[in-house]
Amino acid sequence: MQQTKGAEEKGPAELPRPQSGSGATTGASKTQEPFLGVKVRRRSSLNKVFQGDYLELNGNATVLKLLSKHGDKAVLFADTVIKVDRKFRMQKRLILITDVALYILETDSFRVKRRISLDTLESLRLSELNDNFFAVIIPAEYDYLLASTRKTEIVTVLLEATRKLTGRNVSVKFGNSFEYNIDSETVRQVVFKQVDGNVSTKFSDSRIQQS
Repeated sequence: MQQTKGAEEKGPAELPRPQSGSGATTGASKTQEPFLGVKVRRRSSLNKVFQGDYLELNGNATVLKLLSKHGDKAVLFADTVIKVDRKFRMQKRLILITDVALYILETDSFRVKRRISLDTLESLRLSELNDNFFAVIIPAEYDYLLASTRKTEIVTVLLEATRKLTGRNVSVKFGNSFEYNIDSETVRQVVFKQVDGNVSTKFSDSRIQQS
């Protein structure tokens, strides 16, 4: 069981930036806010303005070439996140959300570690406390546990982009204990607990019972 405390280069033309009201460039409203009445929020996060592309990847030639290859048409969100890997290591990654997919990239090279089509996104899981973690559930593959100080914006953008692409609503599930699959054979449980004003997290793994 593990525990942790809370040079100018010519390239393709820039992709279209999301328009106001898309969830990536406006302030959070009631329709954009998936946590209302459920999750404990930090005071500093309540009135944040959503900016979307914090890393300005919309003008990065390497990234634009990648997105053009896959047919992505708009950069909705880009920022750094922490990924918890299967060995409980905290790894710095870039998260990039477009109109059709979620990308996890290496921070320096922009090499794609994983591309997740939004139509495979089933749900998002979070605690009810003021931590930064969220799980991305992909039943057809394996899941991710990520952490970001811009978690609210990431979740909102994912919900709205998936709804626009597929016409369905992705469920957001809250609980101070939840499970996610780290591979095809292992399920990981994470338990959140308020301790002396902070949030502690405990992880435990178990084998998936094969039917």
